[in-house]
Amino acid sequence: MARALLKYIRVSPIKSRLIAREIQGMNAEAALAALEFTPNKAAKIIYKVLASAVANSGSEAEDCTVTSCRVDNGPVLKRFRPRARGMASGIRKPTAHILVEVEGK
Repeated sequence: MARALLKYIRVSPIKSRLIAREIQGMNAEAALAALEFTPNKAAKIIYKVLASAVANSGSEAEDCTVTSCRVDNGPVLKRFRPRARGMASGIRKPTAHILVEVEGK
């Protein structure tokens, strides 16, 4: 079993989990093809992490299966935006840790 981990990436973990759930249990080659044509920021990031996990396994993508694709919460960057009458409102910029595990045959 090989894995790849990408930490502190500036993408929402909630939105990324929607993409991660789709590729769990898929053949790695089919998962890469599905991610390549998904119009989402998280899909492009998960594509690179999955390609790295396949490369770490030392086998070809058609011989691997995605056993687990997990997106964990990272630290949240807290920013402020000025509002009317001298007030300020908070903005949360979440980060994520993406872990992909593949298993060869």
